Amino acid sequence: MTNNSAQLATLNHQEPAALSFFTAGDGVRIAYRIDGADDRPALILANSIATTLHMWDLQIPKLAGHFRVVRYDYRGHGGSDVPAGAYSDGRLGRDVLELMDWLGIERAHFLGLSLGGWVGQWLAIHAPERIDRLILSNTSSYLGPAETFDRSIAATLAAPDMKEAAETFLGNWFPKAMIAANGPVIEQFRDMLLNTSRPGLAGLFAAVRDADMRRTIALIQRPTLVIAGQFDTVTSHAMGKAIASTIPGARLKTFAAVHFSNIEFAQAFNEEVLAFLDAQPA
Repeated sequence: MTNNSAQLATLNHQEPAALSFFTAGDGVRIAYRIDGADDRPALILANSIATTLHMWDLQIPKLAGHFRVVRYDYRGHGGSDVPAGAYSDGRLGRDVLELMDWLGIERAHFLGLSLGGWVGQWLAIHAPERIDRLILSNTSSYLGPAETFDRSIAATLAAPDMKEAAETFLGNWFPKAMIAANGPVIEQFRDMLLNTSRPGLAGLFAAVRDADMRRTIALIQRPTLVIAGQFDTVTSHAMGKAIASTIPGARLKTFAAVHFSNIEFAQAFNEEVLAFLDAQPA
């Protein structure tokens, strides 16, 4: 944890000028950032709900040495626009496809964590020709019941700010000891949470509420690595195991983590990702 905190101290709060933007087909402006040389294979990163593309800061130094790394802010989050209404997994998936078109990327590896895993599953089902290797981290194919998300949406929109929600999210994402220590990692994620748009968060809650890919992921034919957290209370280890057992040929890797395996075990996570993406076809 100490090494992660020190690394974040130098990586955190990257200059806003580093963001670029494109406009999706429905007129929504999406923020993105690219790290790594243009002649390297493309790797797209999709983060958790209620975070920004900086969720991946601990991965960039390692991954950008091997790939052209593209990360972006969901509609409703970070530097992207906040359109009204519920969002959908299909719309989030099309945002990625349109970003790829904008950047001239025909095919890319895809790594998604939590909500990013939903997006990755949708892409591998509906646009398999655009995805090379797929990594689904700390995610699920379904989270229900819908009524739970309806209550979360109503509470989010009624709240005066994100203070209470921020502490709830942190408690679901990280070990209690990390939260109590309140180091740079927790400070960074609390700052992301406090600056999250409540209508944007509600929109993404709706996307998760309405998504159910438990059966359709059996159609995925891309080489897939599933990463699960042993102590994950958001998307349980059992959920990750279910994905790995449903996608043909998928492999399951478990970390002794809560929800953000990429933060708690950053070095091992990076090594696992690189080993999988660099592996020769069977």
